[in-house]
Amino acid sequence: MADDVVITVRNNGPYHIKGSFRIVTQNGRELPVEEGQAWLCRCGHSLNKPFCDGSHKRAEFDSDLDAPPTVEADRSP
Repeated sequence: MADDVVITVRNNGPYHIKGSFRIVTQNGRELPVEEGQAWLCRCGHSLNKPFCDGSHKRAEFDSDLDAPPTVEADRSP
């Protein structure tokens, strides 16, 4: 389905989100999403949070997680 949102956990890297979604701050400001995809920081070192800027490589981020295959988001109310 074209509207499905897929979140892929990248080992030692960011979350990759693809599909029809919005990212909104706690203050209600919508952040730009390019071409229906975004990479979100998991290491905490990005200077462009919530987006990944590659800092996980310099920080030698170890997610200590064997990322499972892609999982589709549940849109249940």
